[in-house]
Amino acid sequence: MKELSIFVDESGDFGEYNKQSPYYIISLVMHDQSVDISEELTRLESQMEYLGWPKHCIHAGPIIRSEHEYKEYDLESRQKILKRLMSFTRKIDIRIKSVHIEKRNISDSIEAAGKLSKQLSHFIRNNLDFFLGHDLIKIYYDNGQIEVTRILSSVFNALLDNVQFKKVIPSEYRLFQVADLVCTLKLAELKMDDHILSKSEQFFFEDERTLKKNYLKILKSKEL
Repeated sequence: MKELSIFVDESGDFGEYNKQSPYYIISLVMHDQSVDISEELTRLESQMEYLGWPKHCIHAGPIIRSEHEYKEYDLESRQKILKRLMSFTRKIDIRIKSVHIEKRNISDSIEAAGKLSKQLSHFIRNNLDFFLGHDLIKIYYDNGQIEVTRILSSVFNALLDNVQFKKVIPSEYRLFQVADLVCTLKLAELKMDDHILSKSEQFFFEDERTLKKNYLKILKSKEL
């Protein structure tokens, strides 16, 4: 049986538009389970242990913003963590996709969910051969926002008949942490294009050229 795992994360909320949360993003990381990534997983675990973060669940946003468990760590230390996850992402055979809306153009949560659903449906239809090439599609999401759960369930079940859903614990799946990374970097890309990167984002990435070359270019090569 050929199985496709899809790890899903989101950025933003379905509340009213504000400058601190201008977009809503849903990101997918797709991995064909017949492709072995165990060697790269082992390498990542070794690297994280060497950095002093054994079995640590990597959270890209707080790393960039120097929040939560990363609050007391300097820029270089935080960059090393994210660079290890970026290296892992670059080396493994995955495909990614992000859909998003700009909330200032949305009247309410119903319209937001509708526009995201249409984008996701369009993506699946345009890549139908890819999805139909798998006997089972298993979607991993942490059920963080009920609206996203509903969007995923309605769209995937409407277009495909071989879908299962699994609630994920983020610390147990590195590929879910990659989905979090993809979501975070998509947000940074959108903000960069609109010239509204925060001070912490500018400080972490140093300049737009570095953001594009060392982060966004890698993700671009993985897009389905």
